[in-house]
Amino acid sequence: MPSDVEYSPVGEGLGMRDFWLYVWLRRVSVMAAHVTGLGLTLIISRLSRPGTSLFSWHPVCMSVAYCLCMTEGILLYSAEGSPFCFKSRKGKVRLHWLCQALVLIAAGTGLGFVVASKNVSELRHLVSWHSLLGSCTLAASLLQAACGVTLIFHKQLHLSSSLPRLKLYHATCGLVVYLLATVTVMSAMFSDWFQAMVKGVTWWAYLLLPLFPALVVMNQITNAYLPRRKMSS
Repeated sequence: MPSDVEYSPVGEGLGMRDFWLYVWLRRVSVMAAHVTGLGLTLIISRLSRPGTSLFSWHPVCMSVAYCLCMTEGILLYSAEGSPFCFKSRKGKVRLHWLCQALVLIAAGTGLGFVVASKNVSELRHLVSWHSLLGSCTLAASLLQAACGVTLIFHKQLHLSSSLPRLKLYHATCGLVVYLLATVTVMSAMFSDWFQAMVKGVTWWAYLLLPLFPALVVMNQITNAYLPRRKMSS
């Protein structure tokens, strides 16, 4: 059954494709999102001093998973400012899957370290908002990965929904997972561990930093996958 949903490339749905200022602003914002994701990963890794304790590896693994790999896995589809803009669609899909696989591996490793750390210290699990949000983010990441599998094996699974609709659902759920991950990262900055090392204006800057790539990702997905009714001639 043909779908009544049409997908527009980034920016075209807003009718702003021909404005050079808009194009350059998008390029700058996407490149800034790349830098922000990498910068957050490096900052958190430096603050955690990996190797000093079991827990020290938890922030490193989680920042690599969600600040770096998940961000890059989504932004590589951006038409402006992506370092993978020269790749074919098939190549981008493969890179996307590689990034998302690294997300699950790094997040699972980070979960293992924090569980081991709490067991050694004899501390209770899931007693903070950060831990609860983190558990929801991990569960949502697994469900989103399973949803992505259905796109690859769409024909073999004989699903009733059309492939464009499945792509729309996958992108929408992916946005929800990314925003949930952003909230989880921000909640970590309210922990005693983070506030003991970062204070004052710097803390506020770090708190707001994850919002920038989240806004860029939200804009990219909504512009690329926002459904619109086909116009009848």
